[in-house]
Amino acid sequence: MKKDDLPKKLAVFPLSNFIIFPKTSVPLNIFEPRYIDMINDSMKTNKLIGIIQPKISKENIYDFSPPLHQIGCMGKITTFKETEDSRFIIELKGIIRFEVIKEIQSNKKYRECEINFSNFFEDLENKKEDIKFSDLELIFKDLKSLFEKRGFIINWKALENQNLNETINALAMASPFTLEEKQVLLETKNLSARKTKIADILTTYTFDQFNNTTIQ
Repeated sequence: MKKDDLPKKLAVFPLSNFIIFPKTSVPLNIFEPRYIDMINDSMKTNKLIGIIQPKISKENIYDFSPPLHQIGCMGKITTFKETEDSRFIIELKGIIRFEVIKEIQSNKKYRECEINFSNFFEDLENKKEDIKFSDLELIFKDLKSLFEKRGFIINWKALENQNLNETINALAMASPFTLEEKQVLLETKNLSARKTKIADILTTYTFDQFNNTTIQ
């Protein structure tokens, strides 16, 4: 996608503890009526929607429209299927991160925002990052331990066969980190900084809070 093709407003899908990165793809099961409407409208136009985390607190945990984080990621619907029970199964490919300028008031059931992409134009580029797979060995080791402790099942061989961009972003998306930690990973400037931030976060998980044992 070119800069000139980027929209000025975007329908947003608030998902807690879920992020998508540019150049990664995720399946989504859409069943809530307002988001069925959102996907229907998107399929009729540019097939673009924004994934963004809501700011959840004790005060707004039951709010229908909680406040949103400032940074999200725009994705394009690449596959679409309607099920017999009227759900939508889609695959969304991350394109570029965005910054919310303001929420747009409308009579639509779903939420729309005026957005800005200027801080994230490099997401559209295909430049190679100065990172080698050998740089990920320690991260892989610590993440495997953490995933096993939390009961997560990951196809590590498939991850290792992806390119570095896909691998680091997939690890960030699938990791059992907190909402706030995942948001920090989304907002990191580039792949190298994201790799460093994952390593930093992992140091805080060296001591397993649940079993009171080290994960090493």
